[in-house]
Amino acid sequence: MVFIVILILSFLLQMVLPWWIVVIISFVTCGLIGKTGKISLWSPFFAVLLLWTGMALFKSLPNNNVLAVRVAEMLGVKAWWLILALTALLGGFAAAISGFCGYHFRKAILVPKTNSN
Repeated sequence: MVFIVILILSFLLQMVLPWWIVVIISFVTCGLIGKTGKISLWSPFFAVLLLWTGMALFKSLPNNNVLAVRVAEMLGVKAWWLILALTALLGGFAAAISGFCGYHFRKAILVPKTNSN
């Protein structure tokens, strides 16, 4: 459920908002409906990894990877697909950390306070 929500919201909101909206979406989604820490870490990671890989290929393949090749050359990398993989991994990492933080934020807020007298 977390995976689908993050994937759909990220796809829709990234059309009109900056890239870092995935961080906010992951934090809020995992803070509200994340069941475990493991789900809150891996679901955002794979959702954004899949979304960014798909969108990069959708935008890059029709123009023969011109921009990706130029960025790869600028960074001293031989293959354009390494740039695509690095971009998707960085986006997935940012979303994963955010989702994990959202889950633990909820746990920290909702934990009943005990009196240690």
